Amino acid sequence: MADADTAVADADTGALSDAVSSRAALRKQDFEALARFRSGIRRYLRFSELTVRQHGITPQQYQLMLAVKGFPGREWAVVRELADALQLRHHSVVELVNRAQVEGLVQRTPDPDDARAVRVTLTAVGEQTLGRLSALHWDELRRMDEVLQLPGRQRT
Repeated sequence: MADADTAVADADTGALSDAVSSRAALRKQDFEALARFRSGIRRYLRFSELTVRQHGITPQQYQLMLAVKGFPGREWAVVRELADALQLRHHSVVELVNRAQVEGLVQRTPDPDDARAVRVTLTAVGEQTLGRLSALHWDELRRMDEVLQLPGRQRT
């Protein structure tokens, strides 16, 4: 699997190198904007980590619940899809789902279309917890609107 991860990293690096070489040299204000944006992302992640822990769950459990609820077009996802969304290995997501299930945040149900797969859905407790935490996250994003402005993009 390390080879696949390396290939992705190489592809990402190549795309970045191509993008940088195809435009003019970065200016001082470009670096300032990137640094401000990066700092904003980190501040948001720190806020998220502290907030979810204060509400009795781990950041990974919050991310799992958000990935399930935010899955396009339906209210469930299979482990493979969650692994992709969370950028984790399949077995890591299985363990994360196990822990979240013990906490009563998610449940597994058989997938009627694929006997090998199980659907992961939120429980009522998971729905309530995610709703409360996501509202706090939206409020924080609104407060950070200026900091998280994409570099080089003007607001209209």
